[in-house]
Amino acid sequence: MSHEHAVIGGSGAYHLLTGGLLGDEVDCRVVDTPYGASAPLHRFGEGDNGFWFLSRHGEKDYAITAPFVNYRANIYALKDVGVERIVAWSGPGIINQQFRPGDFVVPHDLIDETRKRETTFFKDKGWGFIRQKEPFCPEVRGSLHDAVHKLGWQHHEEGVYVCTEGPRLETPAEIRKYRLVGADLVGMTLVPEAFLARELEMCYAPLCYLTNFAEGVIEREFKTGELFEGMQSEKEKSAVDEAIAKFPAILSATLAQLMERPRDCACGQAMQRYSDKGMIDADWKGWLGP
Repeated sequence: MSHEHAVIGGSGAYHLLTGGLLGDEVDCRVVDTPYGASAPLHRFGEGDNGFWFLSRHGEKDYAITAPFVNYRANIYALKDVGVERIVAWSGPGIINQQFRPGDFVVPHDLIDETRKRETTFFKDKGWGFIRQKEPFCPEVRGSLHDAVHKLGWQHHEEGVYVCTEGPRLETPAEIRKYRLVGADLVGMTLVPEAFLARELEMCYAPLCYLTNFAEGVIEREFKTGELFEGMQSEKEKSAVDEAIAKFPAILSATLAQLMERPRDCACGQAMQRYSDKGMIDADWKGWLGP
């Protein structure tokens, strides 16, 4: 099957680029969009076997925190180069104690607790009422799950991810609230990325590697100057580092499946009713707000 694919990397993604772990790079470009310049898009591989890679937090350490990522420019740029399916990764904290640092989770649902982000392309337009029964593409989720399962690594098939505004971490009371409404994971990156991709009729699903227990889930001593100020033990840090090192193999296996999989999900028809009414045409750039 000929479909363009992209990978959006989380913190530490630049190590995959500089280390050559994704193979040979054949193209690199920054796309000028109505929302500003995108992050650099790197092309790996040739023809139908190639894919695009974007590091959402920058390529020099953790350069851009989640609330200030230009999500609209990045998603617009991927659509502009022809991408139809996006695999994302994110490193959230743990609310559900059945999970452990270093585990992988393929989330199935999403709670939006962000406050100040631009969350739609359809500002000042009369469309965008898109159903979110499955906020993540079931076909991409299935391929991610199958890849991790076949590789034999610890993973969970479902999880509810709550996305907070950041960049600060959450308070114990906030974590208790999120637990009460059914959240398993807490992070800062999947909103508005997932919703923007759906607006432009692109498939999108994340794989999460779990980094630490959220505030108050397990009592931890405050340690000044350390990563997460003591919320992550040395053993947990090692487990997380091992999980990150597995991403190239997971991405390779997932993309291999997707390249052979027909695109039969509903993601590509998210705007169909507006098209049927004659409110929009086939030129997706004409759908966008000012």
